[in-house]
Amino acid sequence: MPDALTSSLLSYLPTRLEEALRWLERMVDVNSFTANAAGVNKVGEITAECFAELGFTAETVASEHANFGRHLFLARPRPGAPRVVLVTHLDTVFPAEEEARNQFCWQPAPKEGRIYGPGTVDIKGGTVLIWLLLHGLRHCAPRVFEGVDWLIAANASEEVMAIDFATRTKERCPQGAKAVLVFEGGPFVNGEHHLVTARKGRAEYRISAHGKAAHAGSEHRSGVNAIVALSHVVQVAADLTDYAADLTVNVGSIHGGTVTNRVPHEAAADLEMRAFDPAVLAKAGRAVQHLAHPAGHGNAAIEVRCLGTSPAWPDDERTRALAKHWLLAAHELPLPVKLVKRGGLSDANYLCGLAPTIDGLGPSGANAHCSERSADGSKLPEYVDVGSFVPKAALNALAITSLLE
Repeated sequence: MPDALTSSLLSYLPTRLEEALRWLERMVDVNSFTANAAGVNKVGEITAECFAELGFTAETVASEHANFGRHLFLARPRPGAPRVVLVTHLDTVFPAEEEARNQFCWQPAPKEGRIYGPGTVDIKGGTVLIWLLLHGLRHCAPRVFEGVDWLIAANASEEVMAIDFATRTKERCPQGAKAVLVFEGGPFVNGEHHLVTARKGRAEYRISAHGKAAHAGSEHRSGVNAIVALSHVVQVAADLTDYAADLTVNVGSIHGGTVTNRVPHEAAADLEMRAFDPAVLAKAGRAVQHLAHPAGHGNAAIEVRCLGTSPAWPDDERTRALAKHWLLAAHELPLPVKLVKRGGLSDANYLCGLAPTIDGLGPSGANAHCSERSADGSKLPEYVDVGSFVPKAALNALAITSLLE
């Protein structure tokens, strides 16, 4: 039998869902493409307004990138109380022109139990779920709600993985934190809600070939074709992929040359590699670096440059200890939950060092980063499952209560 808190949450949370969805509609109606700083800032203003009634005060911090919006931090200080960091973001991946072209906007589909629209699940729906679970705690477990030093951290540029947000968040937690809870959407797959306990690290490289230009007809013999040289090297890099080690190497773009009557002297390819194990990622990186060599004997020079890295979030003992509270809450509801690892990046990659971390705590949905809808239904835009808000809010409220008590 569910305990009193569980019953209270499952009775109360549905009474706040309609209001939560009104907040979500206001956020979704504002285009907040990462490069649309004004739109990102407007969503920040709506978010600050949304949480003001719960006693949160707003602080905005300029992004290091001048063309991005302001990060938002909502605080409810309780000196001496454990700090819990609730993480979301303000930006989406859809330019306004794309939304208009695909008529992609707030579109409730009651018969499907869905709401379509930009950010409905990634991650404005997650922001609203934070609001819902905090209301649930304030009403049903006021001692827990008042006994936490809450910090809601909203990234202005998560979709491009700008790393200054993590730095600003850590600056606001000089004593560390009890937990970092990330409200990216949590998929519902085969009857189970997925919660994320690890994410791959990433390294990006550019491989450049420097050959020798020549006339393709009369002087072909004297040229050194940079595209051909690069193609051999790129295949070696791609073959480093090792699914058994959870290592992927993806050649994402390649370009070179100008016209077909000229032997091309320059070519370049960009690739990224991902792995859960930092040692595996480092070993693959060294293998790519070793592909570099100087020109000689009619061969092109190969140059390899690392463009940047993102740390892995490992599935370690701290993460597993934190996740136990969510498993206990899932059993109490009951709600089918599965702990999974993901290859994609989130703010968890950069904040997991601050405190034990769990991700995928937002509502369920699908097709994040997609705006297209085809006539045959084979392509659908991003949507959120309305029916997931209450159970996920209850799950998070119970787990947080377990963690703190």
